[in-house]
Amino acid sequence: MRIGPDLVTARLRLRPLVTADAEAVRRLWIERDPRVPAARRIDEDGRPTVEDLAQSLAEQRAEADAAGFGLMAVESRDSVEFLGYCGLIVGGASAAEPEIAFELCSQAHGVGYATEAARAVTTAAQSAGLPRLWASVREWNAPSFRVLEKVGFSDSGLRDPDPVHGDTVWMRKHLQP
Repeated sequence: MRIGPDLVTARLRLRPLVTADAEAVRRLWIERDPRVPAARRIDEDGRPTVEDLAQSLAEQRAEADAAGFGLMAVESRDSVEFLGYCGLIVGGASAAEPEIAFELCSQAHGVGYATEAARAVTTAAQSAGLPRLWASVREWNAPSFRVLEKVGFSDSGLRDPDPVHGDTVWMRKHLQP
């Protein structure tokens, strides 16, 4: 099973994330909501650095090549501007039923890019024969819930409690009848 290498929509191009995207990915880390756990934000010492993220992206790329899926850079087709990422990860799910993940730069919020990218990824996953996708979302992240609902995800009833950062809600989408 393989998704990609590129997915193209009316307004977007999704391509594999590469080490050269580290600076753009770091901008996402800088913009993150303060409710996101500290391990997923830039710390007081400025870590992760661009170099740290480049190393992480290289490791993720190797894992994605082995799995046949991974995170993809989301770019505008018109300008090839990096808007964020969207793709499939094992995360808290499994390789047989992976988790969709997406994050866009604040300048790309509110215009439907996340929905368009998520729809492209779920359609590709369905075409690849995956039976189901999962998504984990902090209970306070209303925009991500809206994106997932628009592309057919529903609440699975599963929760990971976290009184500090907000519970994680597990959403799922059945892809095959």
